[in-house]
Amino acid sequence: MNRVRFIVVGGFLGAGKTTTIARLAQHFIDQGKKVGLVTNDQAYNLVDTQLLRAKGFDVGEVPGACFCCKFDDLIKTASGLSDQHSPDIIIAEPVGSCTDLVATVLEPLRQLYRDRFELGPLAVLLKPEHGRKILRNEQSGFSPKAAYIFLKQIEEADVVVLNKTDKLSNDERDELVKLVGERYPDKRILATSAKNGDGFAAVIDAVSEMSHEHVSFMDVDYQTYAEGEAELGWMNCQADFQSSSDERFSLDDLVKGLVETIRDALVHAGDEAAHLKILGQSGVDAAVANLVGAGVDVEMSLESEIKTTSASVIVNARVATDPETLEQFVRESIESVANDNRLEFSVTGVQRFRPSPPVPTHRVTSTDTA
Repeated sequence: MNRVRFIVVGGFLGAGKTTTIARLAQHFIDQGKKVGLVTNDQAYNLVDTQLLRAKGFDVGEVPGACFCCKFDDLIKTASGLSDQHSPDIIIAEPVGSCTDLVATVLEPLRQLYRDRFELGPLAVLLKPEHGRKILRNEQSGFSPKAAYIFLKQIEEADVVVLNKTDKLSNDERDELVKLVGERYPDKRILATSAKNGDGFAAVIDAVSEMSHEHVSFMDVDYQTYAEGEAELGWMNCQADFQSSSDERFSLDDLVKGLVETIRDALVHAGDEAAHLKILGQSGVDAAVANLVGAGVDVEMSLESEIKTTSASVIVNARVATDPETLEQFVRESIESVANDNRLEFSVTGVQRFRPSPPVPTHRVTSTDTA
């Protein structure tokens, strides 16, 4: 039986992982390959999963904790894709606050399941919005403990991919490449825009290579790691909107306006957004709006271009504030947007929490232990 190629694409919250794995998947599908995707989140009801399925991809989800803590669920999900769809390639997207993937995911996969999976190199996306500040040792909106996770993700990468070059000048791009190279001189660094495809051929080539077996593993202070993750408030919620007069409203404007309203509340409070993503759905149509920093513009990653009388939204918010405050911001923003558009609304489900300390199922410390 041929082994399934297993590719992991990591990176900080809001680095563009979902856009990247969608472009990778489509490339391999266009080559005649069967591709399965696995998403991951600390919570349930993930926008990324719904978005990728809406684009027609086969997607499995590992919710409730990171891949390292739900390693057995990762194997079960990947195996389920293999049983149902017989993929040639599986691309996995770990939660954006996760690090130490080589020791807790890739090497355990290699050692325990080498007969089933062929590993690609670990590609980690560098998020420019926060990366420049963290690499310059400037105030980034996150504490040093959260920045520690960001830097550890880059440290363990086989390939560092500077994403979102479409939003950077040549000088900004070159500075970020230089900053990474100075701090991690042995790193392979690529620059691309997963959104428009510039430079993406090099990313495809990189992840298509064979992964080398790791013989050394980075040190990770798990207390700092856990405290850095726990500084982020996580919230997922669902809400329904209904026109009170049967007048149609723009689904795109609804989700964009909701993200903008939450962003303005965060800016006013001085709270930094790691990532805020909202999916709006009406029938088979969908729209997605994103925010990757408290003071930046809202982006539409999927436009529906429809008007409707009813819609459901899923909110995924990861913000450097306490979960209770985050829930208040989101609830108040939902009510404000509904009132502005003369819509009736109901909040139908809420999850809010701080992530628990990571407890990996396996952690490899040498090439012969898992």
